[in-house]
Amino acid sequence: MSEFDIYQLLLFVFILAVVMIPLGYYMARIFQGERVWLSPLVRPAERAFYALSGIKADGQMNWRGYLLAAVVFNLVGMLFLMLILMFQDLLPLNPQHFAGTPWHLAFNVAVSFMTNTNWQSYAGESTLSPLSQMVGLTVQNFMSSATGLAVAVAVIRSFTQRENPNLGNFYVDVTRVTLYVKLPLAIIFAVFLLWQGVPQTFNTSVTATTLEGAQQTIAVGPVASQIAIKMLGSNGGGYFNANGAHPFENPTGLSDFVQLVSILLLPISFVVTFGFMIRDKRQAWALLVSMTLMFVIGFVICYVAEANGSHVLDALGVDQHISNANIGGNLEGKEVRFGIMNSTLWATATSATSNGSVNSMFDSYTALGGLVPLFNLLLGEVIYGGVGCGLYGIIIYALITVFIAGLMVGRTPEYLGKKIEAKEVKWAIVAQLLYPVTVLGGGMLALILPDSVSSLSASGPHGLTQMLYAYASAAANNGSAFGGLSANTLYQNVALGIVMLVGRFGVIVPILAIAGSLASKKIIPVSNGTFPTHGGMFVVLLTAVILMFGGLTYFPVIALGPIAEHLSQLSQSVM
Repeated sequence: MSEFDIYQLLLFVFILAVVMIPLGYYMARIFQGERVWLSPLVRPAERAFYALSGIKADGQMNWRGYLLAAVVFNLVGMLFLMLILMFQDLLPLNPQHFAGTPWHLAFNVAVSFMTNTNWQSYAGESTLSPLSQMVGLTVQNFMSSATGLAVAVAVIRSFTQRENPNLGNFYVDVTRVTLYVKLPLAIIFAVFLLWQGVPQTFNTSVTATTLEGAQQTIAVGPVASQIAIKMLGSNGGGYFNANGAHPFENPTGLSDFVQLVSILLLPISFVVTFGFMIRDKRQAWALLVSMTLMFVIGFVICYVAEANGSHVLDALGVDQHISNANIGGNLEGKEVRFGIMNSTLWATATSATSNGSVNSMFDSYTALGGLVPLFNLLLGEVIYGGVGCGLYGIIIYALITVFIAGLMVGRTPEYLGKKIEAKEVKWAIVAQLLYPVTVLGGGMLALILPDSVSSLSASGPHGLTQMLYAYASAAANNGSAFGGLSANTLYQNVALGIVMLVGRFGVIVPILAIAGSLASKKIIPVSNGTFPTHGGMFVVLLTAVILMFGGLTYFPVIALGPIAEHLSQLSQSVM
């Protein structure tokens, strides 16, 4: 790693450390209905929206009402987006005269953007009109990420309520996070991207003359506005097929660095919001340390694997004077302008959250380098995760952890002053089991059906990794693609769409049920027998539970995929 890379990493950590506390405090005040510095400007618009929609700002919902509102809100948005995509040829702002998408692709895209997955089995610049991109995809980028934050806020309230089953108002929470957080940040970020050279225009293409004198048509469009919220909202769906590697989405080293910061900005800051809202910041630090520990381990493994390159090159007799170390490691599938450090940091960040954007091709990574983003996905949304989703994802693990600790000492487990009983543990287990069943079950069917297998570009361990990554990405609502899988088929579009729905609501339903149960309970004072959930022992136990759950559940398939591929490469280098 060069000296410049080290300084960049330190600056990356420094910016996140400085910004997360004030931003976390700001979001806590918003969700608690307190006045913030944007209130004079935004409050009139907020009140007008409530008046027009008939929403009562002080209205309350129990967990079933909150869940129903979230489901109806998202399903309506999904159907609206499906109609836009299927009939875009009849709608305005379609100067390229793109045809409407097939129903199965429209279903996949609508589910993908509604669930904050943003899986893309199509090339946006050659498939979707500017109207579909702006009114369809960009709007869902705001709404899907706002839903994750709203659900997480309801979960936080369950720990502060005293025998009160109400969790707040879903519509109010979504409105506030959109008006006070996402929209202002997205506007600022979009202006920055414009400065860096990202286009924002209703023109659909420009014509350039190459050095050879040939004419080349280059796609453009309203890109900056979509990229801003795709990064900040942990969405990840790009305007162009090449995503963050495209020079119009990510034109400079500075834009790459700021987009990297934006991937983690809200997920990390929202954990701090959790600490402020429950009035115990130590609990937030414990969760954040566990998340960060797993993130750092993953980044180090990924960087070292890519910096050392592939052993296959050694087996081919590469001259010692131009070894992998001297030529910079494995640069295949990576932008030279970003290099290995920025590529692997992005790969780790985008798979540790539900962002899913990419600035390099995972299919070209070494076996161990590609294992890191895959393993991050298999753990679910717990290493920072999507905005809001990462918090309630790791809280489920925290409940399982205190339950295990309670079994060890023969005491009823508690978390943040609430007793964790059989009902909460059952719901937590349901949430955790649905994910591996969906990933492994869906992946198994995809590997059995001949039409599905034919979509793979590779066979053997690498092909297994390609398919496993697709279903892990869909179930984790991440949306990044390993590459090498032609997913725009009837089967893959429908199957992956169903997996995305289960991955989203298979967690939201249990966590809101848990929140409703906890909100109705008394807050128990801390005693000498209370297991502390803010110290080093809890952090170690929580991290171990997460890693063992992921490791033991998925180890057989990982052994047959990336690990087998790595061992195969080692054997080639020895022969």
